[in-house]
Parts: sequence; structure tokens; C-alpha cells
Amino acid sequence: MTEITSTWQTFTLANLPRYQWRGGSWVFRLLAFVSGWREGSWIISQWGETLGALLIAVVLALGPFVSTTLIGALLAAIGGYWMLVTLADERGGSWGATPIHYVLLLYVGIVALATAFSPVKMAALSGLIKLVLYLFFLVLAARVLRSSRLRSWAIAVFLLTALVVSVYGIRQELHGVEQLATWNDPTSELAGATRVYSYLGNPNLLAGYLLSAIAFSFAAFWVWRGWVPKILAGTMTLAHLACLYYTGSRGGWLAAIAMGFTFSLLLYFWWREKLPRFWQVWLLPIVFGGFTLFLAVAVASVEPLRLRVQSMFAGRDDSSINFRLKVFEAVFEMIRDRPLLGIGAGNSAFNQVYPFYMRPGYTALSAYSIFLETIVETGFIGLTVFLWLIVVTFNWGIRPLKQLRDSENLQGFWLMASIAAIAGLLVHGAVDTVWYRPPIQCLWWFVVAIVASFPLSKIETNS
Repeated sequence: MTEITSTWQTFTLANLPRYQWRGGSWVFRLLAFVSGWREGSWIISQWGETLGALLIAVVLALGPFVSTTLIGALLAAIGGYWMLVTLADERGGSWGATPIHYVLLLYVGIVALATAFSPVKMAALSGLIKLVLYLFFLVLAARVLRSSRLRSWAIAVFLLTALVVSVYGIRQELHGVEQLATWNDPTSELAGATRVYSYLGNPNLLAGYLLSAIAFSFAAFWVWRGWVPKILAGTMTLAHLACLYYTGSRGGWLAAIAMGFTFSLLLYFWWREKLPRFWQVWLLPIVFGGFTLFLAVAVASVEPLRLRVQSMFAGRDDSSINFRLKVFEAVFEMIRDRPLLGIGAGNSAFNQVYPFYMRPGYTALSAYSIFLETIVETGFIGLTVFLWLIVVTFNWGIRPLKQLRDSENLQGFWLMASIAAIAGLLVHGAVDTVWYRPPIQCLWWFVVAIVASFPLSKIETNS
């Protein structure tokens, strides 16, 4: 057992020493002159972390409402700020690299190689730059969210923003809204049904956005103190769930189930030691059995839900599924031709190469699956590193839960929400293309950053 544990820790980089490389890095030596300025700057030295959290909060607050160009500009500003406060900081603990950071660094290296060997190098370079911008968001968030106070404030900003998004989506359901595209199978009984999209312009994109909101609003019910905040958190959770249902997103629904399953397991781990023996054995079967029964009754009694669920098993008779299968056929051929390093990262590279493989009339912006897209962009080498990143992230997130539980630190609920959101986003991304859109990408790296932020230093007490 000790050997297995040691092997697992090695595979997940759990015992990797963190800061030794930093002192000998020529990058930090070149930037050493900035360090003195940083220490002499009252604003940066006293408010550096708070200003960083403010930048993160601005991205979260504006994400659903603004253009991709503005989000890119904000991410570039975040990158510059992170380099200012981190690369030039000589205090060893401030860098705070984790195994998540190291695997991501390796993944960036694979993407760079894929760019170098790409048949559309300039388009792939654009994708590489976008990835680096998102990773700037991650590393700054992972740094500043080590503070439980800043972590809670950033999550609160996101939840309030998501509430506005959900309320507007529910309003669209109640009052009707123009359908911007053919989102329902025109031959089905739901052809004329309304699918809400709020400010995001697409029901599936809205569903992906709401997954993290559901996880964090549920966690907020346990973290926030006082009845008024708890009522607000409960209201948020119900609003997000209702809005998710109104999107009609089958992938979003499956992701929500996966997220709920993951959260239930984590909550069971959190409370298990305090439960009587009977509930330690039977709680999970009762919860999962009751939830399965609830879903079965809901599907049987609510006709729109039943029709939507039945369409999941219609195969090529459903226009949406048939479209994806046609795209998959072309994607498999793209993978066959470039299996090791792919065509390079980004939608621009995909858009330039895909037309040579596409079936007539089946244009697509991506592979409609993050796992297939990863193979297309970076080959099986890139997919291997990406799967390794997922394993390392889950492992690194689960490690501090016991300590948080034993100290009754409610910040553990934010960690559980992040892990559950990661599971939900992965399931949704496996069957849809919205994972690569900026509002979802920012949330993905936000929840990964929260996971990375917990074990860096002694876990803080509740705030």
C-alpha cells in the first residue's frame, strides 16, 4: 500500500519541491531591479493582492456582457499586473507554484510545439497567445485567492453577476424571446419551444455559465452567515436551476447531474465522521436513489422534459445529434492525419483546416468535444498532458479537505464547489463546444485557480 501511495504521489507531483528553481532563474535575475521598486511602492506592497483580486472580479463581473476583445484586453492587463507583482517579487512564498502550475507549463510547451509544426502557423500562434492570456488569469487568481477574504469576495461578485444573468433568462421564459438560431430540431414537437439565452446569446453557452453559479450558490448557503445571506444564497440556487432548465440544454442537464453527484460525494466525506453508523452506510444510497426517483417522475410527468430527454436517444433522427456526428467524422480524419501534435491551438487554426475535411453543409467552429478538440489541436501528446492536468487538479483539491473538515473551516465548501464545477464543466465540454468561449473559459480557470489556492500556505480561518 505504501508503494502504491508513493507512486500515486509521484504521478500527481504531490511531493514536488516548489521554490528551488526560482532563485537560479535568469528571468528573475533580469527582473531583480524591479523588485526594489516594488518594495518601495506603497500601493503595490500594501494593496497588491487586493488590486489583483479587483482585476479578477472585473473579469467575472463583465464576462457575460462584453465583447471578446474587451475580455482579451482585461486578460492582457492581468498578465502585466501578475508579472509586476510576482516575477519581480523576491519573497519565496509569493510565487506559490503547485503541481497544477507545472503541468500547465508542460501543456503550454506542447501547444508551442504544436504551433511550430502547425500547417497554419499564424492561426495556431493566435491560439497559443489566447491560452497564455487565460493562464495569466489563472496564476493571478491562484495567487490572490489564497486570502479567504479575497476568495469569498471574488465568489460573491460572480454570484451577484450570475443572479442578474439568471433573472434575465427567467424573464425571457416568462415573456418570450426571439430565437436567434434553430436551436430545436425543426421536425420535433419542441420545434417552436423557447430556449432562453439571457445575455450570452446561446442557450448552451448560458447552461455552461450557470453550472459554476449553481455550485457556488449552493456552497454559499453553508458559508454565508445570517439568515438573510442564506435566503439570498438559496434564492440564487433556485434561480440558477430554473434558468438552467429553461435553456433546454441537454449537455447542461447532464453536467448538472454529474456536478450534483460529485458534490454529494464531497459532502458525504465532509459530514461522514459526524453521522450515526446507519447514515454512514445508507445516506448515499438513499440520496442517489431518491434523486433518481425524482428524475424519473419528472421525466414521466413533464412533457417538454420527457420529449427533450427522449431526443438524447434519437441518434441521427435528431438534427443536433446528427450534426455533431457529421462533425465527428471529419474530426476523426483530421486526427488520423496529424495524431501526435495536431494542427495547433485555437478556433482560428481549426477554421482554416476543418473545411478540407468537412461534410458538405456541416460547418463547425470546433470539434464539439473538448477531448476531441484537444487531440485535434495538440495531438494525443497534448491530450495525455490535459488528462494528467485533470487528475492532478482533482488530487490537489481533495488533499486539503480533511484539514478543512477537521478544523470546521467553512472555506472548504468553496473548495468542494470548485471541484464539483470542474466535474460539471468537463461533462458539458465533452458534448458541446461552449467550453472555449471566454465567459466559460474564465470560469474554468477561476475554479481551477481556487483549487490551486488552498494548499499553498497554512489554511486560513473562516472570515
